[in-house]
Amino acid sequence: MTPVFIHGAGFTAEVFANQRPAFPGAKFPNLPGHACPGSASTIDDFAQAIEQLAWPDAGEGVVLCGHSMGGAIALQVALRGRLALRGIVLIGSGARMRVAPAILQDLAGDYEGGIERLAPYFFADPTPERIDWATSLMRTVGPGQTLRDFRVCDAFDVLERLGEISVPLLALTGDSDRMTPSKYALALADRVPGAQARIIAGAGHFVMVEQAEETNAHIAAFLSGLP
Repeated sequence: MTPVFIHGAGFTAEVFANQRPAFPGAKFPNLPGHACPGSASTIDDFAQAIEQLAWPDAGEGVVLCGHSMGGAIALQVALRGRLALRGIVLIGSGARMRVAPAILQDLAGDYEGGIERLAPYFFADPTPERIDWATSLMRTVGPGQTLRDFRVCDAFDVLERLGEISVPLLALTGDSDRMTPSKYALALADRVPGAQARIIAGAGHFVMVEQAEETNAHIAAFLSGLP
């Protein structure tokens, strides 16, 4: 099977640097408009792009592993039903992803200052190195696509459709995630038949960065247990 890791709003596949060596053969695409050609303004646009990318691997089985907005994209692909999936891993994500109006206003009015003020909320331990890393990636993506991303997240809501998802699902989140708190993962486990939720200690929204080894272990165990 082929895991496809999908990054979140305002970032690139660089967020999965700690997953690349752990999952040889996996795909780590940049979404349209994120340090690559194209753009997207809806979750459905992104879902179609992932379907096209993953289609050649559909025969062997595809597992979508999405962080934040990437998790929303994975859910949308599952609900569209055009790509056969073996499973879904949601990392710091949820079925509803409202964004505080103050964040949207801050990014729209002062992008540079906005990302510097936002970045500390991504981590349980916001070291200067992590803040520099996050803001650097958000500068690479730029204000136009990043704002579209956050607005796409704000509009996303498939909470009432979770019962339609029939593939195995694992929801991972950090215990200190202030962007998508652990209740999001627990809601997925409650509403998707057979889904699992795992809360990882000592991690914020970027759990796969702060607690890479434990995150990778959970994903590997999930993959090995798929039928």
